[in-house]
Amino acid sequence: MRILRVAQKLYPEVKGGGPYHVHAMSRDQAAMGHDVTVLTVRNDPGLPRREERDGYTVHRFDSQCSPLGNDLSFGLAKFLHRTDNFDVIHAHSHLYFATNIAALKRQLSEIPLAITNHGLLSQTAPEWIFDMYLKSLGRWTFNRSDIIFCYTETDKTRVRQYGVSGPIEVVPNGIDTDRFTPTGPESERIDHDGPVVLFVGRLVEGKRPGDVIKAVGSLQKDVALYLCGDGPLREALEAQASCRCTFLGSVPYEDMPAVYRAADLLVLPSRAEGTPRTVMEALASGVPVVSSDLPHVRSAFGEAVSYFECGDVAGLTGAIESALASDAQGGLGGQFRWDQTVEKTTGVLKDIVR
Repeated sequence: MRILRVAQKLYPEVKGGGPYHVHAMSRDQAAMGHDVTVLTVRNDPGLPRREERDGYTVHRFDSQCSPLGNDLSFGLAKFLHRTDNFDVIHAHSHLYFATNIAALKRQLSEIPLAITNHGLLSQTAPEWIFDMYLKSLGRWTFNRSDIIFCYTETDKTRVRQYGVSGPIEVVPNGIDTDRFTPTGPESERIDHDGPVVLFVGRLVEGKRPGDVIKAVGSLQKDVALYLCGDGPLREALEAQASCRCTFLGSVPYEDMPAVYRAADLLVLPSRAEGTPRTVMEALASGVPVVSSDLPHVRSAFGEAVSYFECGDVAGLTGAIESALASDAQGGLGGQFRWDQTVEKTTGVLKDIVR
């Protein structure tokens, strides 16, 4: 197949579960023998406009404006408008202008379109704005697609609640379970003799990193917090944090297995998520997880994760104390294997091409 992947963010230029998903899917489909091209927005003028890497082709386009952090690129739109030599277009996340443009392309052409839902709501804008968006342009975008990929049945149900009528295929997200294991070296980035709490994610309002900083700050003195990730809130969070908080910045994905192994607990305090790759990675590494009680997380991981109400810092503090006092270990079954995610996604793309 000739696959045109449309993704506003791409790893390693942008860290995070979604951008890495796009990269790894492109890399592995190319290794299967498919011709993969990725259209993305260039966030660094030093990056080449066109690049061959990891078996696939990247085309980068500059952004002309960025309302609410959502880049709009006329160059990307022009490429989509003119192209007709692909078998399928696969867009990632309905939250981006690039996916809206891909939906318009489907309206005007015969090239089938797939959209992967990486999470219904944005982490960087007020929830009410995206609720309105999902009832209008977001719903229209989804309904232009030939298939929608959701990670869980809960995802599928919530998409339907917004009036989306197109076909939906549930394909669980996955990770490389050969790399994320309890055994192996521990990261030298984490240097603490007592219990270590880990936060992994962008430092943005929707991820609520401030909640875990407050919670750990109220715990006994031997508990330390390490935060992996970067973002616009970093400076303010560093000013808020105690001496027991260490900001690691963006850590290369290749180094993350060792980071998880050096931790005693992962905390996910987000207000919204899809099926978080960080939770899968921690559990596969033998690290227990405390998460805000989100339907997507609970439907994917059930009682393998401990929960608290999002925004309840006292509840989060108690959940961290209980988890650290427990002998519970992480654990992940075979349903979250990345190779299965790639195989099933590719099979569905072949079906809509037929």
